[in-house]
Amino acid sequence: MGPCCATGAAIACPDRTVINFQGDGGAMYTLQALWTQAREHLHVVTLICANRAYRILQVESARAGVESGEKALSLTDLSRPQLDWVQLARGMGVEASRADSVGSLHRALSVALAEPGPHLIEVAV
Repeated sequence: MGPCCATGAAIACPDRTVINFQGDGGAMYTLQALWTQAREHLHVVTLICANRAYRILQVESARAGVESGEKALSLTDLSRPQLDWVQLARGMGVEASRADSVGSLHRALSVALAEPGPHLIEVAV
């Protein structure tokens, strides 16, 4: 729900920059929010924490005491095929980049905060 909430916050406060920190699994549920951000030219900076898994589902299953087998665990894996958030964002009209180090994250975030409109940064973890 993060991308949708960030979109709403940016519409409500167009004079502010909205930063959305989002896991890749959760972002898959609301990918279309990026298109709305581009269409409305909202200054939302989305940081996708790309751990290549629906990690929250794995955590909650473990908390519930569910012992998942190999087939069930494969349903929470986002690496086959691997998602390319830069291409997904660009396909929705959003500027995007990938960060795989602290330095590259700093550079990408500096650009995203300085430029108007939506930006997405895929942060490899």
